[in-house]
Amino acid sequence: MPRARAGWLQHPLTRGLDLDAPGTTILRRQIIRDKGFLRCIYREWYARLATALPAGEGVVLELGSGAGFLREVLPAVVASDVLRLPGLALVAAGDRLPFGDGALRAIVMTNVFHHLRDAGGFLREAARAVRAGGRLVMVEPWNTGWARFVYRHAHHEPFEPAGDWTLAAAEGRGPLTAANGALPWIVFARDRARLAAELPAWRIVSVAPTMPLAYLFSGGVSLRLGAPAAAYPLVRWVESLLPQRWCAMFALIVIERAAESRMEDRANLSPRRGSPPA
Repeated sequence: MPRARAGWLQHPLTRGLDLDAPGTTILRRQIIRDKGFLRCIYREWYARLATALPAGEGVVLELGSGAGFLREVLPAVVASDVLRLPGLALVAAGDRLPFGDGALRAIVMTNVFHHLRDAGGFLREAARAVRAGGRLVMVEPWNTGWARFVYRHAHHEPFEPAGDWTLAAAEGRGPLTAANGALPWIVFARDRARLAAELPAWRIVSVAPTMPLAYLFSGGVSLRLGAPAAAYPLVRWVESLLPQRWCAMFALIVIERAAESRMEDRANLSPRRGSPPA
């Protein structure tokens, strides 16, 4: 695509800005609010996250709240991000959660896991902080033939299904530019046996591929164009006719904290905390 045309397609609010700058995320909040079709996507994602939460009382932490609006759906959620942004309850990184052992009912994330520099380290830390029966619930990019084509040709983030659990190539990059869009698929599909062997504290409940087309119709947060909100039900109906397993671009992933003794947990988790899996 010619550079001039590509520049015209970019959203004017964030064109040319540093993705890792807090101000860019604040502007992206406005874009999500202004683009009706995109807002419909987030509302559906949030509704599905809320439905997947475990029953009972307890703290639900959102990691990477960023430009989203989950608190409008779950008002009690504790909103956090690695960037200092207005309206957050705290600044926190996934590998060092400011909560005691078993303090959380759940952790929820929207397009955050694939930015984690050490997925194994995060999952160990999350297993420490989430109580038995608690959950980690996320919406993430997924690896299908269609998704690989789109992410590699029409998206700025790397998408490498042959990658590992760490973002070794992300040295020197910020929290939003460091990424591998295939990371959730790597951990929860390709390396499912490794996950079970190295992190038995987590049990995969479900992986539901979804949305082959909707995000493209929205234009995302980077492009100025997008379908009107009124078209959302039609696009979702068309998507329902497609084989999600082969063409979905995202997945709702739910994993649950196993019910095992705290002493066993500490023995399994503490010695390796903060280091990548072997």
